[in-house]
Amino acid sequence: MLEALAHVSLLVADTSRALAFYSGLLGLEVDETRPDLGFPGAWLKLGAQQIHLLELPNPDPREGRPAHGGRDRHTAFYVSDLAALAERLQGAGVDLTHSRSGRAAFFCRDPDGNALEFIGR
Repeated sequence: MLEALAHVSLLVADTSRALAFYSGLLGLEVDETRPDLGFPGAWLKLGAQQIHLLELPNPDPREGRPAHGGRDRHTAFYVSDLAALAERLQGAGVDLTHSRSGRAAFFCRDPDGNALEFIGR
């Protein structure tokens, strides 16, 4: 019955800071059709799917999370040029860890500690 993933929601402490990462650094386009939900946030376009940034209190601790994002809940993205993205992120001071599965992939965390995986096509 399930057909496709519609969106993933990520909790952020500061929408502007999160947009600098997701839109500015990763190049995702903001979807301006987001309605007023009574709290700050943004919707980002990713093909037919979206990423919803929700500026709400985060119930999860930032401390004590695994250093490697593959050992934490994470959101994974396919990437057309993995090496170029790694260079861009590292140039911006983002720490990366490589996938331990042997495939061409790496993990990082966004400014709010959300774990992200990037997988080469």
